[in-house]
Amino acid sequence: MAIKSLENLCSTIGYEFNDISNLELALTHRSIGYLNNERLEFLGDSILNLTIADALYQQFPKEKEGKLSRLRAQMVKGDTLAIIAKEFGLGDYLILGPGELKSGGFRRESILADCVEAIIGAISIDSDWETARARILSWYQSRLEVLDPKDVHVKDAKSRLQEYLQSRKKTLPQYEVVNITGKDHNQLFEVNCKIEDLPNVLSAKAETRRVAEQKVAKKALVSLGIDNK
Repeated sequence: MAIKSLENLCSTIGYEFNDISNLELALTHRSIGYLNNERLEFLGDSILNLTIADALYQQFPKEKEGKLSRLRAQMVKGDTLAIIAKEFGLGDYLILGPGELKSGGFRRESILADCVEAIIGAISIDSDWETARARILSWYQSRLEVLDPKDVHVKDAKSRLQEYLQSRKKTLPQYEVVNITGKDHNQLFEVNCKIEDLPNVLSAKAETRRVAEQKVAKKALVSLGIDNK
């Protein structure tokens, strides 16, 4: 990928890199090899969580820790990051190995979400933490403005399912990974969920176990009549 082709991306994210190789590394998936964006992703994840936590603390001074934690989870979850990545058009800039290219990795939400975190880490390395924090807040401004702590769906599907069953003194859901397919960089997890009040075992597939569990929990909420489809 030519460095010149990254100029539009810099303009979109609102940051001009002093060392463009930092951005290139942030866009490099582990399917390429040893030099990839996983370390930057680790750093960016920590900066993102702290930035959003601070923003929520300031924005909602009367909310308790539990609600703030759920709000933060909503803001930094993979689905939200994937949406941001698509707004940036990151799929056009990802540096992927042949296998990921062939399987459409540039559209895979987990890869896109991880790349956003890696870019945050890259900005921090290229400049400083405050600059990275400012970029995050600019990306999240419209989302923070409309955030409603009273929204029942702030809680994730697994949390809401567990609370529903606990309130009725029912057995907690049992999640089980029943199948894993694909190579290390392109795995698909199949998770089953057993619920006391449902006759059939529910199942869902996703690129990570965590997402698969959330998907099958959502199915359970629908089957129990708590959520609409």
